[in-house]
Amino acid sequence: MRAQPTHGDRPAAQETRTAHARSSQRPRHPWSPRALASPRALLLALGAVTLLLALIGLATPALAQDVAQLAADPAAAIDGMQININAGDQTHGVLKLVILLTILSLVPAMLMTMTCFTRIIIVFGFLRQALGTQQSPPNQVLIGLSLFMTLFVMTPTLSQIEQEAYAPYIAGELSTTEALDAGSKPLKKFMLKHTYDKDLALFFQVSKRPKPQTARDVPMTVLVPAFILSELKTAFQIGFLIYIPFLMVDMLVASVLMSMGMMMLPPVIISLPFKLLLFVMIDGWYLVVGTLLQSFA
Repeated sequence: MRAQPTHGDRPAAQETRTAHARSSQRPRHPWSPRALASPRALLLALGAVTLLLALIGLATPALAQDVAQLAADPAAAIDGMQININAGDQTHGVLKLVILLTILSLVPAMLMTMTCFTRIIIVFGFLRQALGTQQSPPNQVLIGLSLFMTLFVMTPTLSQIEQEAYAPYIAGELSTTEALDAGSKPLKKFMLKHTYDKDLALFFQVSKRPKPQTARDVPMTVLVPAFILSELKTAFQIGFLIYIPFLMVDMLVASVLMSMGMMMLPPVIISLPFKLLLFVMIDGWYLVVGTLLQSFA
C-alpha cells in the first residue's frame, strides 16, 4: 500500500496558500492602511480637518492682535492680563454654530415625535396592509403625502410660534432662552390637546413628579413621550376601523373558494381586485385623509 503523506511532507506551495488564507481571515485592524483608506474614514478625516481649519482661521486674527499688543507694550499687556473680546465673540459664534448644527440634526426626530406625522404615517401603513397591495403606493409617496398633511395641520401652530417667538428673537426683543420658552407654548398647547390624561399621568407617576397646576408647568420630557403614546393609540384605533371592511371581503372570498373546492388557490389573489374596486367606489382616499384631518380639528 502507498503511504499517506504526513504533515511535514506537504508541498511548500500548499503551506503558503494555507498561511495566506489564515491571514486573510484575521480581523482587520481599525488603524490598518486598508481601513484608513475606506470612504468612511476619509470622510471623517476630511470633516475633522475642515473643522480644525475653521477654528484656526477664527482664532488667528485674535492671536495676531494679542501678539501685536504684547510687542507694542509688554508691561501693560502682562499687568493687565486681559482677554481679547473679539476672540471671545468669535468663540461664542463657533459654539452657536455647533449648537445650531446639533439642533438641525434633531429635526427629523422632532418631526416624528412632536407633530401629527406619527399618526398619519401609521394609518397609511395600516391602509396599505389592509388593501394587500404590498409596495403600492410606494413609501416615498406615503411619506411625501404625510409630510404635506403634517405641514397643513401644523400651520396654525407654526404661525403662532413665528409671531410670538421667532420674529421677536430676530428683532432682538427676546433672548434665546425667552424665545425658546415662548415658542414652546403653542407646541405644548397642540400636544396637550391630543394627549390622553391617562398617558400623561403615567409618566408623571413613573417620574415621581408632582402634578402640574397649569399646562405651562408640564415639562417637555414628560409631555413628548405621553404625546407619542397617545398618537400610537389613536393611530391603531383608526387602523382597526380601516381593516374591518377589507377583512370582510377576504372572509367572503375565502368562503366562496372553499365552497367551490378551490382550497389550493390563495384567497388574497382573488380578493385584491374586489378590495381595490370597493376602495375606489367609496372614494377611500378622500375618506381616510378627511378623517385624519378632522381628528386634529
